[in-house]
Amino acid sequence: MPEPTPSAISVSHLVKTFAGVAAVNDISFSVARGEIIGFLGPNGAGKSTTMRILTGYLPATSGSVAICGFPVATQPEEIKRRIGYMPENNPLPEDMRVSEYLYYRGRLKELPRAKLGPRIDEVLEACDLKRVRHKIIGRLSKGYRQRVGIAEAILAEPPVIIMDEPTIGLDPHQILIVRDLIASLRGRMTVIISSHILPEIEMTCDRVLIINQGRIVAQGTPAELRAEILGRNAYTLELAGDFGALPGLLAGIGSPLHVASQGEPDPSGFRTVTLVTDAAGELGESLLGTLIGAGWRVRAISRSHPTLEDVFLAATRRSWDAVDTAKK
Repeated sequence: MPEPTPSAISVSHLVKTFAGVAAVNDISFSVARGEIIGFLGPNGAGKSTTMRILTGYLPATSGSVAICGFPVATQPEEIKRRIGYMPENNPLPEDMRVSEYLYYRGRLKELPRAKLGPRIDEVLEACDLKRVRHKIIGRLSKGYRQRVGIAEAILAEPPVIIMDEPTIGLDPHQILIVRDLIASLRGRMTVIISSHILPEIEMTCDRVLIINQGRIVAQGTPAELRAEILGRNAYTLELAGDFGALPGLLAGIGSPLHVASQGEPDPSGFRTVTLVTDAAGELGESLLGTLIGAGWRVRAISRSHPTLEDVFLAATRRSWDAVDTAKK
């Protein structure tokens, strides 16, 4: 029986302290090969510190980190061959042209000369950089410089890509390009992304890790986190009927629905009503059929999910509350 393939990233009981203060406090997680992970947390939560430890830029105080089965602490050369890293404030040589820089970085990454030219063309196309390939980096806008950093990170096609705020400073069109680029890596490379643009994380990532005060406070798919932390779906309706009878009518649907808010009637008798439920399934069709069958007039119905931003705020607030309670 073949041995199981090691995770692309494996972190166990990782701790990093600065002057006795824990920036990363006993975190453990693993990332499967080909998975795209979003790494979220407020400023100072420990995200960038964790990423620098993963890449070997910072030593851990204790705990262990392995990339593709190789321990970061004892095999740094093997780690560098397997990681493409884009730091938050990406240091680029301002006096080099884009194509010159990528050629220089490609040779450092041990890409054969015969393959380097075609590979540079590929990443320039993928990152929408062909029009600036001969321009000096120092004269590029921040958005173009960000994309040069991404091109460099994926240039050698390493199995693991680590990006710290890759879309910072990009306009909506450029963010869309980067999102599509990252999605195209799914299954081929493992990607871990730190970002404050939560809709991008939700649309791009398979799974999310939320860190606060150096600890992982939640992890899972966006859908799992919504169910675990908030656990509610909401339906907004525009209705006309006997509103006093509404709670009894809702009780007969089979899944608990509760009236969360109810507006004033407009001149035609319709009110905007918000219903909430802990049920994960779709109740819209059953709700609509029950209301119409009971003689209600329904002008509109829509279902809303908690966003990743709602989950993020709730998870970090919960962790702060736990710390405050422990101090009392």
